[in-house]
Amino acid sequence: MTKAFVMAVAAMTVAVPAMAQDGTDAGQTGFNGIYVGAAGGYDVQGNDGGSILFDRNLDGRFGDTVLTGTGGNAFAPGFCNGRGVSANAPGRTSAGNPAAPAGAGCRNDEDGWAYYGRVGIDQQMGRIVVGVVGEFGKTEINDQVTGFSSTPANYVMYRSISWEAGIRARAGFTPNDQTLFYGTFGPGYARIDRDFTSSQSTNSFTQSGKKNQFGIQGGGGVEQKIGNNFSVGLEYLYHQYQDNDFRVRAAGPAGTPFTNAGNGGTVQGTDFRRSDDKFRWHSIRATAAFRF
Repeated sequence: MTKAFVMAVAAMTVAVPAMAQDGTDAGQTGFNGIYVGAAGGYDVQGNDGGSILFDRNLDGRFGDTVLTGTGGNAFAPGFCNGRGVSANAPGRTSAGNPAAPAGAGCRNDEDGWAYYGRVGIDQQMGRIVVGVVGEFGKTEINDQVTGFSSTPANYVMYRSISWEAGIRARAGFTPNDQTLFYGTFGPGYARIDRDFTSSQSTNSFTQSGKKNQFGIQGGGGVEQKIGNNFSVGLEYLYHQYQDNDFRVRAAGPAGTPFTNAGNGGTVQGTDFRRSDDKFRWHSIRATAAFRF
């Protein structure tokens, strides 16, 4: 799907200038004034590493090892970047489930399409164009990480974008009042949906720290006018949001690996968080605008 989209974008890059030249109007005014439009394309998230960190004694410092009753690492089977679809780590079986198939474990994270509306204003001064653009929209990407315990059981931390808004400065150069090459940068604001699931039900799990988040957006592109009032373009945009406040507390029966006070934990439980504290992705998209 990604390859087909990139090929379509390349074809559009060749076709748009020819279309614009056929529709050139002697009354063109360049890149000035207010415009409204849309941006849509394909998003690729690059959060392909990380694990789950633990705070066993609830001192606010993460990086502890969760221990079994015999002192072993309860998460020795390891972690995977994706959603656990089995209680066993990929390629592993366990004494508790010897019939588990090799390769059981994780479903990959998902890239996806994105859809945004936008409004902006530009001012052209000679060959230089400066402006501001605001956007609001949705991306279909999601990012997950799974820890596997020796029980066996899986513990999945999930995040996706419910919506995203941004306001960015634009600055660029036009060689002919019809084609604009520009860079763009500014703050973003997003609703990051976080969630947690586990295949085990012995412990209880409480989530906290869900909230909207500020971040940054930056990139660049090319915009081509077609006649006086319409323009189309291609754009790359990078998105990054700090995501370090989501917590899950495993509580429940005393004596489990998460509540064993006899080997360094507390009876109140153990806190989880992701080791990767940034949610980031890349957008390749087409744009269209009507200029007033």
